Formats: sequence, C-alpha cells, structure tokens
Amino acid sequence: MQTKLIAFANNKGGSGKSTTAANVGYSLAEMGKKVLMIDCDMQLNLTLAFFPEEEVIQMARGEENLYSAVKNGKDISEIICKTPYENIDFVPSSTLLSGIEFELFTKWQREFVLRNLLKKTVESGVYDYIILDAPPTLGGWTMNILIAADALVLPVEASPWGLFGLANMLDFVQQVKTVSPDIDLLGVVVTKVDTRKNYFKQTLAALKEQPDCKAFETYIRLDANVEWAEDACKPVGAFKKTSRSAEEYRNLTKEIVERCQ
Repeated sequence: MQTKLIAFANNKGGSGKSTTAANVGYSLAEMGKKVLMIDCDMQLNLTLAFFPEEEVIQMARGEENLYSAVKNGKDISEIICKTPYENIDFVPSSTLLSGIEFELFTKWQREFVLRNLLKKTVESGVYDYIILDAPPTLGGWTMNILIAADALVLPVEASPWGLFGLANMLDFVQQVKTVSPDIDLLGVVVTKVDTRKNYFKQTLAALKEQPDCKAFETYIRLDANVEWAEDACKPVGAFKKTSRSAEEYRNLTKEIVERCQ
C-alpha cells in the first residue's frame, strides 16, 4: 500500500477538526497502521492532543517544528519525533506559523512547498497514513496542505453555525483541484452531535442537499470523555478505550479506510 495523505480541514473554527484528526490517527494506529501526524495549525491543538503542555511549548519555541522546516527548507524527515504511542510519529507545530503566509510569499512554487518537503518521507513508504491538520483559514498555507494531500475529511459541527462557510470551503476545494486535480473529498463528518436537538437533523438534511459532500454514516456525539482526554493531552481512545466517543472514532476510521481504497 502506498502512503495515503489525509487532510482534515474546515475554515469554520470549532468544528472539532483537530480532535477528529487526532482520534482518527490514534484509531489508525490501533488498527496496526503506521501513522505520521503533522500539526499544520498555529493553534497547536493537534500537538496538545499527544504531548503535555510544557513539552508543546518547548517544541513550538525550538527548531524541530513545521514552521522551522518551511522557513529553512528542511525535509520533514529531519523533524519527526516519537509520541508515547505505538505506530504514531509526529511533526509538531509552532505559533510562528501565524506568519507562514509571509514566508510562503518569498518561496519559489509556493503552492507546492509542503508537498516538496514531504516528498522524501512519502516516497520512503515508512507510513501507511500521514494526517495533516489544517488551520481554520482559506489562504495559501491551507492550499499548500490540500495540494500535498491525497484526500480531505471535512468535520462539521451540528449547530446553527456549523454549516456556515461550508460552501466557501467547497469552492476552495474546487480551486485546489485546478492545481491538484486528484484530491478526493472523502466526506463530511458531523461532530458535537446532540441527537435530542433538531440542529442535528437539520445539519444532516442540509448535507444531503449537497451532492458533493458524501457525509459519513458515523457521526460523533458530545461526550465529556473527549474534553477530559484533551485536558490530559491524550486521544480519547488512550484516555478511555471503552468510551462511546472512542468507539465512534474507530467506526469513523473504518469508513475512512474503506473510502481510501
């Protein structure tokens, strides 16, 4: 199997994007897949899902992070670090990524910077999956991430504001396809679901009206274990393996794997 690169992106904040990326990555590792997680978001949430806060701050301030790789043209393989979990390696983020658009502006073929930095790692075939957590923006950096990816998962919050901006995100994907036509929108996953509320049904109905969205069968319900896991800087499957949300992320991951094949 060739290495599959999956981006998790949504220009709407609060969609559960980083949480979904973290837990899908962990579930892939549980399945015996070798996974590289790359935090492309200056908010550091994906990094915080795997490492204690003090360690994350040190990573963000040092030279072994994604910002440093982009700025200095380092190959991604030079900054990969281990996590406490079997089968999961990591590339941490930095708050300095907030200035990444300026760094890209000075680069040749700036839309392909991340793809080129990943080339050696992808071709090595060491990893079954590379997970890219994008920031909640629609600029040159997010375009870089989607151009580097083979596939896209779009988390959407089940709330009145959850679908806000989805049309912009889908339009952006079409722009990316003019440069990288093979990127595959695997589907939309509905997160933060309270099945007692009509918002959930409205969200599903609205997604069915979008023929290109391909909503996943699995949705992620609200579960306090997710928040406790994030507080403990762990994926929920590592925090409480038997929790409802851990099982939902496993089911979502199986769907993602099926759609990748």
